[in-house]
Amino acid sequence: MRVISGDRKGTALKAVPGDSTRPTSDKVKESIFNMIGPYFSGGSALDLYGGAGGLGIEALSRGAESAVFVDRDFKAVRTIRENLKASRLQDRSEVFKNDAGRALQALVKRERSFDLIFLDPPYAKQQLGKEILYISDNHLLSPGGRVIAEHDSRVTLEHQYEKLILSRQERYGDTTVSIYEWMETEENE
Repeated sequence: MRVISGDRKGTALKAVPGDSTRPTSDKVKESIFNMIGPYFSGGSALDLYGGAGGLGIEALSRGAESAVFVDRDFKAVRTIRENLKASRLQDRSEVFKNDAGRALQALVKRERSFDLIFLDPPYAKQQLGKEILYISDNHLLSPGGRVIAEHDSRVTLEHQYEKLILSRQERYGDTTVSIYEWMETEENE
C-alpha cells in the first residue's frame, strides 16, 4: 500500500497487523479518486472505518485540508497514527478509537460536517444504508459534498437517502463503489 498521488505520492503505508482489516486496493483507491477529484483545494474528510487510513491519507495528499479518522480496533488506530506520521500529516488529522455509530453521534454533537465521507466497513458488518441516512438526516455532509461507500457487490443500496442521491456506481470484481452527493432540491432547501 502506498499514497498514489499528490504531495505525499509514493509514501509507503503499513497495513493493520492480522486479518481483521481488508485494505482498499491501490486500483480501487485510484478509481475512487478519479471519480471524486482527483485533487482538492481544501475541504475536510471523514474516514469512518479508517483501517490503515489509506483513503483519508490519500485525500489529504491530494489537497484536503483536514481529516478525521475513526476505527474501533486499537491495532487500526495505532496503524493510522503510524501512517500519518510517516506521511507527515498528523497536524491536519484527528484519530479516534470508537465504533462508527457512536462516532457519528459525537460528530453531530460537535456540529461537524465534511466534504468527503469515506465508508468502507468490514463487508460482514455493513449497515451502510442506515449510516448514509444518518449522515443525511444530521447534516454531516457539507452542501456539494460526497459520501463514498465501498461495499460488497452483493449489497444493494437505495438510489436516494433523503438529501443524498446516488450519482455514480462502479463495480470492481466483488467490490462496488457507490458515490452519493448532497443534492439541493426545493424539498430540502
